[in-house]
Amino acid sequence: MSTELSDAVGDLNIEQTNENGKCENEDDDIVDPWNVVSKSQEGIDYDKLIRRFGSSKIDQEFIARFEKVTGKKVHHFLRRGIFFSHRDVHTILTHYEQNKPFFLYTGRGPSSGSMHLGHLIPFIFAKWLQDIFDVPIVIQLTDDEKFLWKDIKLEEANRLAYENAKDIIACGFDVNKTFIFSNMDFMGQNPEFYRNILRIEKCVTFNQVKGIFGFGDSDVIGKISFPAIQAAPCLSSSFPFIFGKAKVPCLIPCAIDQDPYFRMTRDVAPRLGYSKPALLHSTFFPALQGAQTKMSASDNNTAIFLTDTPKQIKNKVNKHAFSGGQATVEEHREKGGNCDVDISYQYLTFFLEDDERLEQIKKDYTSGALLTGELKKILIETLQPIVKTHQENRAKITDEIVREYMTLRKLNFQC
Repeated sequence: MSTELSDAVGDLNIEQTNENGKCENEDDDIVDPWNVVSKSQEGIDYDKLIRRFGSSKIDQEFIARFEKVTGKKVHHFLRRGIFFSHRDVHTILTHYEQNKPFFLYTGRGPSSGSMHLGHLIPFIFAKWLQDIFDVPIVIQLTDDEKFLWKDIKLEEANRLAYENAKDIIACGFDVNKTFIFSNMDFMGQNPEFYRNILRIEKCVTFNQVKGIFGFGDSDVIGKISFPAIQAAPCLSSSFPFIFGKAKVPCLIPCAIDQDPYFRMTRDVAPRLGYSKPALLHSTFFPALQGAQTKMSASDNNTAIFLTDTPKQIKNKVNKHAFSGGQATVEEHREKGGNCDVDISYQYLTFFLEDDERLEQIKKDYTSGALLTGELKKILIETLQPIVKTHQENRAKITDEIVREYMTLRKLNFQC
């Protein structure tokens, strides 16, 4: 084994996979950038995933330091373990303590015109991070990826990127500190982006890519080269109009299924003279039918979409949200409900900000004092105003505003 490959395996902590990139152990959950399959009704075993991926668990010590450094109470996503794992975030906190710059990077693969609630999670959190640290963010729209992986035309993938940009902007990102870009368009606008892609491609062998992502002989060559495209925004020199020639560290909030891209990047970055990107990993937002069901744009009833009306939200929750309650009212009063599998409760952990109320709901549902129908009513009343507010914000996003966010320009940021 070469030194380069040995270093990659050391940082990537590559697990045993078969030729399709799936875990050999049939008891393992399947988690990669394109497949998330849980073996349990309770969803992915995240402690096991941390051990498998070699990341660090977000614990009370981490939260205490985060609050000490920022002087702010952490977001409820951190308090509740929704963002549960990290890589090298202590390094970013030290940078902040020393008044040294860093930037945020996250992204979205635009496969449909309407995003759903789960798609909002990294953007809600990234917006909070932007506000807390007062730093710039770059947001990559991987329309090229969706063209390569999905049965979708090139022009349609690009159009969806601009539609999804409106939903992202509606989250409230500061236009003076936010750059959003479509890979298809940015590649031709900024040669430094492509140059960094080439540098990364030269550092990663085909065998490494196969080992990390499970690509096979029948995969189109565009898939094999794509990981370098997702890696390139971690290097600040991909954005010379923002950072000039400064080498600025990067923090990436994302769902943990995207981690393989950045395990690869963390091996490559030091060889190119950059810091390893730091990461904050989120759990997965479950489908309405439960953690073992996949949300699908082709099945409108698996998710709450950002275009849904209040009536649609009510009907979806009442008809499709998997219940952790008992078969009868009498049995539920006696035995109580299971919050670990109940989707209404799980959704509330994401979107109900009041910690005390959430804890009381859990106590009441577990004891049987709160019925499934009553729990669903609380969720409906929580989600309807959130989606309505998002729709109102999105309606104000014109094509001109989108162009402003996506124009190559200097942001309000000093290196």
